[in-house]
Amino acid sequence: MFLNDIQPLIIQHGYWAVFLIVMLESAGLPLPGETALLLAGAYAGATGNLDISYVIAAAAAGAIIGDNIGFWVGRTWGANLLVRYGRFIHLPEGRLKLGQYLFKKHGAKIVFFGRFVAFLRVLAALLAGVNKYSWGQFLFYNATGGIVWAGVMGIGSYVFGDAVHRVSGPLGIAALIGVVGGAVAFMIIVRREERKMEKRLAAVRDGDLQTLL
Repeated sequence: MFLNDIQPLIIQHGYWAVFLIVMLESAGLPLPGETALLLAGAYAGATGNLDISYVIAAAAAGAIIGDNIGFWVGRTWGANLLVRYGRFIHLPEGRLKLGQYLFKKHGAKIVFFGRFVAFLRVLAALLAGVNKYSWGQFLFYNATGGIVWAGVMGIGSYVFGDAVHRVSGPLGIAALIGVVGGAVAFMIIVRREERKMEKRLAAVRDGDLQTLL
């Protein structure tokens, strides 16, 4: 699902599109949930056709419900599910090792802050379930992280959309290019750091993955 596919969904289905895309991504499917939230927030700011408070509520609800689905999938079917099928949802063994390593060392932080990192949005809930993390603690940190994430991203994109609507011409275009460029640079940096950590974990024997998970 690409940007051109999401835009019509946001325009036609509004809050439901945000809720469903975020929920499915949080449950473990590689969908652009954060992109949907950002587009909806910017659309609300630029046009006024959506209420930003409802956009944020839809994203937060999708994040919390989806993560809980992912948690119970991981708790029920365990490590074998991730090892066997992870590559089909863009979670190859290197990322599984990285995610497991981070979760073991920083469980609560990963549940809370994982919402802000692309591959952890898909992986954190599954890993929490696989590692038999306390559901009460997971629910607290997950709900808190989901609300904060939806609020920060939603309000930020809303303000940006409103600013672009108000400031037309070369200045508005320059602002758009600057924001897009910054987002791309951030994603490149995050992925580069992922690769570094994956290389450090490459020495882990294949058989260790089952044990660690």
